[in-house]
Amino acid sequence: MQNLKLALFIGVMMLIANNIQAQGIEFFHGTFAEAKAKAQKEGKQLFIDFHTSWCGPCKVMAKKYFTLESVGNVYNTKYICLKIDAEKGEGPEVAKQYGVKVYPTLVFADANGKQLSLVKGMQNEQQLIELAK
Repeated sequence: MQNLKLALFIGVMMLIANNIQAQGIEFFHGTFAEAKAKAQKEGKQLFIDFHTSWCGPCKVMAKKYFTLESVGNVYNTKYICLKIDAEKGEGPEVAKQYGVKVYPTLVFADANGKQLSLVKGMQNEQQLIELAK
């Protein structure tokens, strides 16, 4: 009976651990320059989500789509992902570099920060996955 309880406990803990590991986009926490350096070191491109604190569609994407495992699987392998508040810190300066005036704006760039594409407006799961390809 003791072994059965232990086996059940271990099984439940493994399920919980597996669900915790299943995640969406892993956003880099650092400066834009640090993100570029990391992208260069790892041979990845940059994905930048320009948002603001008051943007409704930005909040929807952050909660509903960026957290999806299917989206994270695509973005985490190919990109260093960065969220930039376009009204705080270095955000206004970086947003100006890319001509960002609408939120959300998604920028795909090479490891040096050279823009490859720019997408304006809210994107759903399938759109995000297609954009990453």
